[in-house]
Amino acid sequence: MSVRRIGIMGGTFDPIHQGHLVAASEVAHRFALDEVIFSPTGEAYHKAGDGRAPAEVRYLMTVVATASNPRFRVTRVDIDRPGPTFTVDTLRDLRAEFDHDHPGVDVEWYFITGADALSEILGWRDVEQLLASAHLVGVTRPGHELADPGLPHAQVSLLEVPALSISSTDIRARVRAGAPVTYLVPSGVAHLIAKYGLYQQSGAGSS
Repeated sequence: MSVRRIGIMGGTFDPIHQGHLVAASEVAHRFALDEVIFSPTGEAYHKAGDGRAPAEVRYLMTVVATASNPRFRVTRVDIDRPGPTFTVDTLRDLRAEFDHDHPGVDVEWYFITGADALSEILGWRDVEQLLASAHLVGVTRPGHELADPGLPHAQVSLLEVPALSISSTDIRARVRAGAPVTYLVPSGVAHLIAKYGLYQQSGAGSS
C-alpha cells in the first residue's frame, strides 16, 4: 500500500510572504510531500487594536497566496477552533479529518515551523504526543545559529531556506512606513493589505 506524505505548515501568516511559500516548497521537495496544508493560527494571539490582521483576513491572504500551487491548500481548523492554538491540536484535527475522508490510507505527517519555535519544543504542550504524531521540520535562514535543546534527531530535521530573510515583522514595518512590499509578498496579498488598510498601527510580534 502506498503511503501519502503530508506537510502541515502552521503560523500566524500576518502576512504570509514569499519566504513562507519557498520554505513550504523546499520542504515538499526535500521530503517528497504529496501536499502541504497551511494552517493559520486562530484569533487568540491577535488582540484588537494592535495593528494585526483579523483571523479571517489572514486566512484569506493565505488562500490567495497558495492558490497557484496544486500541492498547497489551506485549512480552517485553527481559525475555527476556540481558544489558543496548540500544534498537537492542529495535528489531531487534521489527522481526524483525513481519516474520515480517506479511510484506510496510511499517512506520514510532517509539521513545518520556524526553527526558533522548534528550539523551544521541549516546552510545547504534549510534546511526546507531538513527536509520536509527526516528523518536525524547522526552517531557518542561512547562518542563523540554532540552539539544540536535545531534540530526538530521528524525528526532527532542520532546513535552511534563503528566502526566510524575509519576515512578517519587517513587512508590517514597511507598510507602516509607506515602503513597498512588492515581490516580498504575492501580488494578491499586497492587494489585500492595501484593500483592508492593514498594518497601519504598530504591534509587537514576529513572523
